[in-house]
Parts: sequence; C-alpha cells; structure tokens
Amino acid sequence: MCTRPRPRIRTHLPSTPWLFLAPGLLISAAFGLYPFLSTVAHSFTDARTLTGGRYVGGANYRELIHDAMFWTGLRNSLLYVLGVVPLLVILPLLLALLVRRHIPGITFFRAAFYTPVVASVVVVGLIWVWLLDDRGLINALLEGLGFGRVGFLGDPWLLLLSAMAVTVWKGLGYYMIIYLAALAGVPRELHEACAVDGAGTVRRFVTVTVPAVRPTMVLVGALASVNAFRVFSEVYLMAGPTGGPGGEDTTLVMLVRQVGTGLSGRVGYASALSVVVFVLTLGLMLLVLRASRREGGA
Repeated sequence: MCTRPRPRIRTHLPSTPWLFLAPGLLISAAFGLYPFLSTVAHSFTDARTLTGGRYVGGANYRELIHDAMFWTGLRNSLLYVLGVVPLLVILPLLLALLVRRHIPGITFFRAAFYTPVVASVVVVGLIWVWLLDDRGLINALLEGLGFGRVGFLGDPWLLLLSAMAVTVWKGLGYYMIIYLAALAGVPRELHEACAVDGAGTVRRFVTVTVPAVRPTMVLVGALASVNAFRVFSEVYLMAGPTGGPGGEDTTLVMLVRQVGTGLSGRVGYASALSVVVFVLTLGLMLLVLRASRREGGA
C-alpha cells in the first residue's frame, strides 16, 4: 500500500511581509513623512513662495517670540480647546444615553443628530453665518421678542464663541457614535444592581456609566483637543481670511495660512509656525494621556 507524500510546507523569506507593506509605507512616506521633514527643513530658511531661500538658523523661531499675532493665535487656539473640549466630552455622552433607548422613532433622531457630521464644513459654516448675521434669522427672532440685535459676527469674543458653537454642534454626532459603542459594553446587571439598592438615574450615571466609559472619555477628549487646537474652517468661514475685526480671532492654523500663501508668502516663517503647532499638539496629546494614566492608576 503506497502512501501519499505529505505536502511540503513552503517557507517565506523574512522580507516577504515587508513586500506587502511596501506600497503603504511608500505612500505614507511620500505624502506624510517627506512633507513633514521638508517643513522642518524650511523652518530654518527664509524661503518664500517663488524662491528657495537660504539657511537662517533659528531666526524664524526667535521672530515668533516677538510676533504679536503668534501670541494672539496661541491664545485663541487655547481658548478654543478650553471652550470646546469639555462640551464635546460630556454632551455626546448624554446624547448617547438618550438615543440608545429602544423607543419608536429613535432611528430618526439618531440620523438627525449624525447629519451635521456628514455635512460639508463649508456648508455648515455658511448656514451659521446666515443665521448669525445682523439680518439673519436669530437676530430677527431676538427683535421679534423685543430684544436688540446682537453682533455675533462683529464682536471678536462673540465671533469666537459662535465658532465654538458650530464646532460643538458639528461634532456631537460623531462622538455620540463612539459613546454608543462604549455603552453597548456596559453590563446591564450593574445598573440593575444599583437600581435595587435604590440608586436614582443621576447616581447610576455617576457610579456606573462614567467609570465604565472613562477610557472612551479620554479618547474623545484627546481627539477633540487635537481637532480644536488645529481649528481652521469654522473660524475662517465666520471671521473671514483676516481673522475677524483687527485679526483678533486668528488661530495658529489661520496664521500659517496667512503668512505662507500668496506670491510673496513667507514659506520659511510659515514652516516654523507649523512646527510649533505640531509640537504644541503633541504636547497636548501627551498631557491628556498622562492625566488619564494618573487617573487610572489612582
């Protein structure tokens, strides 16, 4: 009786996995790593839009320290983080708790809350500009109620707060979906046990829901912090390319655009600004992660 030979196990070379990864790595290097390294290199030159420039060392970074617009942009970016992130951590969680209930018509409300996420930020910004304009719907309603017109787009602080409101409104649905996924993993038995002990809705939220979704809250806080610090579209659409009255609402990313574009754009100085934005964003991420680790260790 003859036996069939066993099939030989084909071994792969150590380089085989890298061959599969090569296309993705090349694309990432071409469109991610190379632009980043090029930006860092240009930050040490006085390059302009149509000229290569020459090496100037840290002159661009020293100029940042004495640039009043840089400090204005840094102030506005930090205020944006402080004003937007707490709302985008708490409000989507409360919204997720509302829409996770299985009641008739809840699918419609889930879709309605998520609609701003898929809408173009340009369309959303223009809609809010029309609403908040001096002759817009909101001022018309205020006049109808006997109040005076409010210069939402004329006052620097009101304009910044209005842009924050747009960011919060557009991001609610996105972070709501993240919280819905996290809430699906919370054991129902914990809520039932607390209910048996006489705990009300607020107490169950504080003692059961919040501890269970705390890692997700940290993730949402990190994502919202980065997006808020790098905000551009909302402020640009509502304040205009000049950054509002006197440039008082300019953010760091808007300042990069103002300095580095045009035929006489200062590419070197804009690159230095971009590097600073990257470092500050990375530092913000590390602070959020460190705070979460401390809380988790405690």
